[in-house]
Amino acid sequence: MSDVVLSVKNLHVSYLARRGRVRAVHDVSFDLHEGETLAFIGESGSGKSTLNLALLRTLPRTGRIDSGSITYTRRDGGTVDVVQLKHNELRKWLWSEVSMVFQGALNSMNPVIRVSDMVYDTAAAHGMGKRDAERGALELFEKVRLDSGRVFRSYPHELSGGMRQRVLLALSLLLRPQIVIMDEPTTAVDILTQRSILDVLKALRAEYNFATIFISHDLAVAAEISDRVATMYAGELVEIGGVEDVFYRPRHAYTLALLNAAPQLSAGSQDLNSIPGSPPDLIVPPLGCKFHERCAFVVPVCSTTQPLLLPTDDDPQHYVACYQAAQVLATKRKLATHDN
Repeated sequence: MSDVVLSVKNLHVSYLARRGRVRAVHDVSFDLHEGETLAFIGESGSGKSTLNLALLRTLPRTGRIDSGSITYTRRDGGTVDVVQLKHNELRKWLWSEVSMVFQGALNSMNPVIRVSDMVYDTAAAHGMGKRDAERGALELFEKVRLDSGRVFRSYPHELSGGMRQRVLLALSLLLRPQIVIMDEPTTAVDILTQRSILDVLKALRAEYNFATIFISHDLAVAAEISDRVATMYAGELVEIGGVEDVFYRPRHAYTLALLNAAPQLSAGSQDLNSIPGSPPDLIVPPLGCKFHERCAFVVPVCSTTQPLLLPTDDDPQHYVACYQAAQVLATKRKLATHDN
């Protein structure tokens, strides 16, 4: 595996609520490697978006990083302790080293200024001149298959949803960051526009070799775009590994439940599977595995002792936190045989 550009160790993030602190991210650790795409999957409320806001230090006022480290490695080999960055240092670091494409393009763009002004504002904050900014933006707009001149002069409301999403993708690359974080970038667009955005993203990755953290509810999109996949549940990382390992040889009961709940084209008129129950209360979380109350594989130890995230027996790069990993894999294989 190539060099690590982002290393997250034992990260804890919480929000202040009336009843207490919501443990939104709990003891999460992972590495992001140069040029790779790491997808985070899980239900709404699993902690995916909070994790990425924490990585950018853009949590709302009620949120805070309680403990843990986020270490970024620059192209020159130097490291940055992201948690300790001061405000002015953080402003310089964002967009020039790490950028983000937010969910909901229209809400992410100022409706009363032109795209050109967004380009100039982003560039000016990092010492880039107008001429260089315009040249770079027009080039990127062409690469994301937009009419560059017209889009550059447009207001957000004059663009379609897919066009706005591609504008944000282009803007995220204006300063050539090493990492781009994408929060559901294809959620609010139709399937053809989604296909176009994914094709553009693949081409840009191949050309600029940036690493990507990709958040998605769409398992098919995550499977297509990612090199590795991480499953989050109740603020915890419960499985992480290569995309084929996680989707075809899952070891965590929650990952298998997500896969079984996804619509299948071959399923005909069969009812969709669902995951019973609801995610736990993160102010007073249950003991043991947080998924045990909804799990089809539960055994007594699951409700008393938290499983550790450990490598599987046959793959040192595939990690899982599940006491029933072998049974989960066996069930997946039976289901695959039945489908065939």
